[in-house]
Amino acid sequence: MFSLAVPTFFWNLKSIGFSINIQKSFSSFMGIMNQAKMGTLSSNSVISNHLRNDNLDEARRVFDGIPSPNMYLYTMMIGRYSQNDRINEALQLFNEMPVRDVVSWNSMIKGCLDCGRLDMARKLFDEMPERNVVSWTTILNGFVQLGRIKMAEELFYKMPWRDTAAWNSMVFGFCINDRVEDARNLFERMPCKNVISWTTMISGLDQHGKSDEALSLFRKMQASGVESTSSTFSCALTACANILALDRGIQLHAHLVKLGYIFDTFITTSLITFYANCNRIENSQKIFDENLHINVVVWTALLTGYGLNGKHEDALEVFGDMMKICIIPNQSTLTSVLNSCCGLEALDRGKEIHTKAIKLGLDLDVFVGNALIVLYSKCGKINDGVTVFKRMSKKNIVSWNSMLSGCAQHGYGMWALEFYDQMVHAEVHPDEITFIGLLSSCSHSRMLDKGRYFFELLNQDKSIEVKHEHYACMVDVLGRSGKLEEAEELIKKMPLKANSMVWIALLSACRVHSNLEVAERAAQHVFDLELHCSAAYVLLSNIYASTNRWNDASRIRGMMKQRGIVKQPGCSWITLKGSRHQFHSGDRSHPLSKKIYQKLDSLGGKLKDIGYVPDQSFALHDVEDEQKEVMLSYHSERLAIGFGLVSTAEGSTIRVMKNLRVCGDCHSAIKLISKIVGREIIANCTRHNIDERRQAVEGWEKLAKTSDTTLSWRNVSWIVMAINKLECYHLC
Repeated sequence: MFSLAVPTFFWNLKSIGFSINIQKSFSSFMGIMNQAKMGTLSSNSVISNHLRNDNLDEARRVFDGIPSPNMYLYTMMIGRYSQNDRINEALQLFNEMPVRDVVSWNSMIKGCLDCGRLDMARKLFDEMPERNVVSWTTILNGFVQLGRIKMAEELFYKMPWRDTAAWNSMVFGFCINDRVEDARNLFERMPCKNVISWTTMISGLDQHGKSDEALSLFRKMQASGVESTSSTFSCALTACANILALDRGIQLHAHLVKLGYIFDTFITTSLITFYANCNRIENSQKIFDENLHINVVVWTALLTGYGLNGKHEDALEVFGDMMKICIIPNQSTLTSVLNSCCGLEALDRGKEIHTKAIKLGLDLDVFVGNALIVLYSKCGKINDGVTVFKRMSKKNIVSWNSMLSGCAQHGYGMWALEFYDQMVHAEVHPDEITFIGLLSSCSHSRMLDKGRYFFELLNQDKSIEVKHEHYACMVDVLGRSGKLEEAEELIKKMPLKANSMVWIALLSACRVHSNLEVAERAAQHVFDLELHCSAAYVLLSNIYASTNRWNDASRIRGMMKQRGIVKQPGCSWITLKGSRHQFHSGDRSHPLSKKIYQKLDSLGGKLKDIGYVPDQSFALHDVEDEQKEVMLSYHSERLAIGFGLVSTAEGSTIRVMKNLRVCGDCHSAIKLISKIVGREIIANCTRHNIDERRQAVEGWEKLAKTSDTTLSWRNVSWIVMAINKLECYHLC
C-alpha cells in the first residue's frame, strides 16, 4: 500500500521552480496517492457491510484482494471469525499478520475465550510481547466465564495493575461460584467502585439467599451517591420479591415513578414479578396494562406470575394473547406456560405448546426439554418424556434428575437404573436430588438391595449433604419391603434428629403391613414433633380401623376434633377440554352423576363375574359388610373414572388425578376395569400439600427466569421433589 506521506524531495523540487513537466509529474503522483487512499476506504466499507450482514466469505474475498491490508482490517476480520465460532480461520489470519499491536493480540485472545478455547487463549497471552490492562482483564474475565475460578483468582493477584473492570470481574466470578463471602470481602477492598460493582454485589447476595443484606447494600449505595441504573433497581426489586418485602417494594415502586423509570422494560418486568411473588397478581396485571408491551420478557413475567399464584388458566390466556399479536415466545416463556399446563394436568394443551416449540426450534432447548419431561411424566406419558430426553442434545443435572424421578413415579425402577448408568457414563456428577430419585425408584419398584446400595453410595459421597428427605426415602424403601424394624433402627441411628417427615414414612409403611406396634411408636414421635400433623392421626386411625380396633380409631378421630385438626378430604379429578371435573367419595353433585353411577354399577357386576372380591380392610368405617362394599364402589377415583368413561371417546386414555394415595382395593379394581373396557387408565396421586406445591412452582419460576448455565440447581430442588411425591399407576 502507498504511503500517505509526500516525499520531501518533491517539495524541494517545486520550491526552486523546477520545470512544468516535473510539476505535472508531481500532480499525477498525488492523483495516484488519492486513488489508493479512496480504494482502501472503499474496501473497508465493503468489508464492513459484508461483516454486518454475516457474509463472512464475501468479506474474506474482498479482504484477499487488498494487496497489503492494515491492522484494522485484520483485527476486524479476526473478531468476526471468532464471533461465528470459526476460530481456526481467525488464528490462521492472525498468524499471517505482518505486524501486530496489543489490540490485535487482545482481539485474538478474546476470540479464543469466546469459542471456549481457554488453553489457546492462555498460550497467546503468555506469548504476548507486551500487555496492557485490557489484556490482563480479558484473560481474567475468560477464566471467570469458563468457570476456572481458582485460575482467575491466582491471575488476579499477579496482575501488575487492576482497573475497576478487573475487580468487578473477580467479584462476579466469586458470586457465580457460590463464594459470596469472598466476593463481599473483595468488594469491600475495592479502591474504586462504580455502579457495576454495586449492582454485581447486590445481585450476588440476593441470588445466594441473602436478600436482606442485598437490600442493606442497596441503601448503602444510595447513601454513597452512586447513581443507580435500571439494572440496579431491578436487582433491588428482585430481592424484595424473594423475601416478600411488600412494604419496601412498594416504596421502591413509588421512588421509580418519581425518577421516571416506570416504563423501562427491566423495571416493568421486575415490578410484575415482585407483585406476583407477594401474591398481588392484580397489581402485576395493572402494571402490565399501563403500556402496550411488545417485549417478550414483560409478557413472560406476567405469564409466570399467574402460574406462581396458581392461576394457570389465566397464564394460558396470556400466552394465547401473545400468540394473537405475534409476539414470539422464548425458552423462558415456553417453560412457564408448560409449567401451567402441568399444574392443570392439561396434556393436550401441553402438546400444542410442544408443537409450537418445535416450529420455533426450541424443543431441544434444555429448559424447555426439562419442562416437557416433567409435564409428560406428571400426565402419565413417561414414554413421551423419554423421547424428549433422548432428543435433547444438551442436558443438565435437572434433565437427568427429572428423568430419574419420572421413572420412579411410574414404577419403572429398571429404567431409572439404566438412566443412572448413562448419567455416570456422561460424567455428570449426581447431586442430592439424584439420590432422592434413585431411592424413590427403588422404593416404588421394591428393589431393596439396590436401595441399600444407593444409600451407602450417598453416604460415601462427601460432596453431598445427606438430608431428611434421603432418610425418608430409605425408610420408605425398607418399609415397603416389610423391613419395619430395620427402618425404625435406621431412624434411631440418624446423625441428625429425625423430623416428622421421616416418622410419617415409617407410619405409612406400617399402614401397608398392618404393623400396629411400630405404628403407635412412630405416631407418638410425630405427635411429639408436630402435634397438629393431620397425616399422622389419619394414618394411625386407619391402621386401627383396618385391624378392627374401632374404639381406638374413634378415639384418634375424637382427638383430632378436640384439637381442631381437620383431615384433608380425598378428592379425584379429570381435566377435560380445559375444565376440571372434581369428585369426592360418594359424590352426587356432578350433572352427569346418574350416568356415572349407572356405569359403575354395570362395571361392578362385570367385576364380580371375573372374580373381583372387595378388600373391606380399606373401608375404614364400622358398618356392615354390605355397606362397606358400597362405600368402596363409589370412592372418588372410581367416580372420576366413571365420568371419563361416559364423557370421552372409546379407546382413549383416561387420566385421573387424586390428592391422596389410591387405596389398595381401588388399585386392584381399576386394573380390572381397564381390562373390561379395553382402555388405558392412568391414576396420579399427588400426595404433597398446598405449601409444597407452591414451593415446587417457585422452583420452576426460578428456572424460567434464567437461562444462565451457572444457576445453582439446588434452587430448583422442589421441582424434582414434587415429582417424587407423585405416584403414577398405568392400569391397562
